Amino acid sequence: ASIVAAVEEGRIIYSNIRKFIYFLLSCNMAEILIIFIAMLLGWPIPLEPIQILWLNLITDAFPALALGLETAEPGIMSQPPRNPKESIIDWKMKTGILVQSLAMTAGVLGIFRFGPGLLVVDGTEAAAMAGTLAFVTLIMTELFRAFTARSETEGVFKLGWFSNPFMLGGTAISFALLVAVLYIPPLQPIFSTFPLGGQEWLLVVGFAIIPSIVAEITKVFIRRRERRLIAEAVKTKG
Repeated sequence: ASIVAAVEEGRIIYSNIRKFIYFLLSCNMAEILIIFIAMLLGWPIPLEPIQILWLNLITDAFPALALGLETAEPGIMSQPPRNPKESIIDWKMKTGILVQSLAMTAGVLGIFRFGPGLLVVDGTEAAAMAGTLAFVTLIMTELFRAFTARSETEGVFKLGWFSNPFMLGGTAISFALLVAVLYIPPLQPIFSTFPLGGQEWLLVVGFAIIPSIVAEITKVFIRRRERRLIAEAVKTKG
């Protein structure tokens, strides 16, 4: 019984390390792509340097730590042993990082380019609004992303929204700090932000939720491939 418990705990720890890496790499890759693609297209840079620091040091930190405190996923002990020679960043994680980075980049650049037009804003105000919309959308995208990163294969509804209270607390802190940056006047010029109204928030959430939907769809394909690989391995051994 002690050996079984130790194996389970080891699998949980290894899985949580993967989630931590998976979340941070996908978010950081998206930030790089946002800047890089905007430069290639000749657009203004969507994010200020201090905003990028805020994302990496504040927004990502609390959800990432919460991922390290995840409990066991359903069926973790029924999974076959992993190959000890396999890299921690395997095909499954590489696929997820690529898909999520592209989806997050598309969402942020989409609202940066089209957001002010959808809100019927022109002139210098449009440029300022575009930057704030991009910044807030990326933060919200990463907070939504933290919930989908709780498992590489299982959907967020199967895991349950309240099974990891640390994730709820971590994302709440990150969101509260975002609200402070947006609505406390002395902080607005520092972070180049302005307060958003209800219409702007609806637009932000609409663009920010897209990568999470893509993540859940990606999990379906990953589950199917894993089942096929396991079935082929069993057939080969048989």
